[in-house]
Amino acid sequence: MTDRNSYDVVIVGGGHNGLVAAAYLARAGHAVLVLERLDHTGGAAVSARVFAGVDARLSRYSYLVSLLPRRIVTDLGLRFAVRRRTVSSYTPVRRGGRNTGLLVTGDAARDREAFARLTGSEREFESWQRFQGMTRRLAERVFPTLTEPLPTREELRARIDDETAWRTVFERPLGEALEERFADDLVRGVVLTDALIGTFASAHDASLRQNRCFLYHVIGGGTGDWDVPVGGMGALTDALADAARAAGAELATGHEAVSIATDGRAAEVGYRVHGAGGAEDTQGAEGTEGAEGTVAARHVLVNASPRELAALLGQEPPAPAEGAQLKVNMLLRRLPRLRDRSVDPREAFAGTFHVAEGYRQLETAYREAAAGRPPEAPPSEIYCHSLTDPSVLGPELARTGHQTLTLFGLHVPARLFTGDADRDARTREELLTASLAQLDAHLDEPIADCLARDAEGRPCVEARTPPDLERDLRLPGGHIFHGDLAFPHAGDSPPDGTAAGRWGVGTGHPNVLLCGSGAVRGGGVSGIAGHNAAMAVLGR
Repeated sequence: MTDRNSYDVVIVGGGHNGLVAAAYLARAGHAVLVLERLDHTGGAAVSARVFAGVDARLSRYSYLVSLLPRRIVTDLGLRFAVRRRTVSSYTPVRRGGRNTGLLVTGDAARDREAFARLTGSEREFESWQRFQGMTRRLAERVFPTLTEPLPTREELRARIDDETAWRTVFERPLGEALEERFADDLVRGVVLTDALIGTFASAHDASLRQNRCFLYHVIGGGTGDWDVPVGGMGALTDALADAARAAGAELATGHEAVSIATDGRAAEVGYRVHGAGGAEDTQGAEGTEGAEGTVAARHVLVNASPRELAALLGQEPPAPAEGAQLKVNMLLRRLPRLRDRSVDPREAFAGTFHVAEGYRQLETAYREAAAGRPPEAPPSEIYCHSLTDPSVLGPELARTGHQTLTLFGLHVPARLFTGDADRDARTREELLTASLAQLDAHLDEPIADCLARDAEGRPCVEARTPPDLERDLRLPGGHIFHGDLAFPHAGDSPPDGTAAGRWGVGTGHPNVLLCGSGAVRGGGVSGIAGHNAAMAVLGR
């Protein structure tokens, strides 16, 4: 840090939302300081060489981009690109004594044939087309509102102007609509998975948390497409950090915010230094291990969870959040062969490869986990980043046919873990083994035979559970969205008249704003919460 002790804006947390806010505000002429606890910025959106001595940069936590508005990339002049996946999804299944599956490419003729081959008629494809058309229209209407002042419920309903879509997503448990529209168990499951990413719920959960998750997963970019970040997720946050620095913001890594005091007009942030601080920390004692200090600000933006915000303010924390996922990173020597010989593995793994995600399978796994037992057949989605973006591999790995593989497991709630390190390690290993076994059931060879080895001869596989994410990233309960997602509206009443209320980033303190995933419209790697908090500070 520099030797100044007062800023216009102090941002707590250097994840992608904090960096978006820093870049916007610094470009507007504000003096901005970002305090980041870790020795690097990026939060959960980082690339890393996960395996010792292996030249592959994996998106260690978050790994695909959908919700990032193009306007943020353009406004901030980011040197960042995404690539469209050539395949939407592949879901293998064994039916009638044969190995088959559903490959969805986006090519209407191919997809019609694939649905007919799986289900025996074109009925499910026609239903799929109608449902996808509805969600596409929903995306076109809802996505632009995410970077506008927060609408009321009725304003958003009028904007959507489709009562069927409104009732399907905003009023009724999603399972009802899926059971009415689709007859095939596998097709129902493929649609439902978008409602369960990092969200522990049944298809018929009365809270509609599954509907809220579904909405955010089908509206991204106004199309619902999920794209591949070129260079991995770290390419985005590196570009954001560069943009913030270029605009004049200070990024202080190794600086943990420990308190916020505010009277509503001015604030003071206490911090503690870890290690030697970041590269910009040049002022003697401030850059030494354990040093403490304070910095004054007119505004404080908190790019951390609502629970962390409460701790910083000395308030009672909100109800605990519960994350529910298993994230597995792998590096393969080659892609495995499939039992379904009608599909090329390079197509099957180029999109989302669904494992154990039939409709009944998802409900069974949910019930088992809700009862505190790891699912016997853990559902998961698998994706090969390097098929779309080979740049994440070093030249030698690319030349020899290596591939990355990401597995994101559903219905792995924090309640399965006890806090005892040894027991939790065994549970993690049990879940990993069971998840890979479900994948193996559709492969012509065990995935273990395809794994690369690191410099120490160990298999290149890394698993992360909710307790790991809470420890590593301070995600409350390991929840990747900092808590259950909210519908992107203000409710039945207009938001309060403050700028923070209008933008959905208020905290009850006029000059302390929430700019992380816990803000309304804040979930996922989107930068939307950072944008909206910056707009609130700027009074726009």
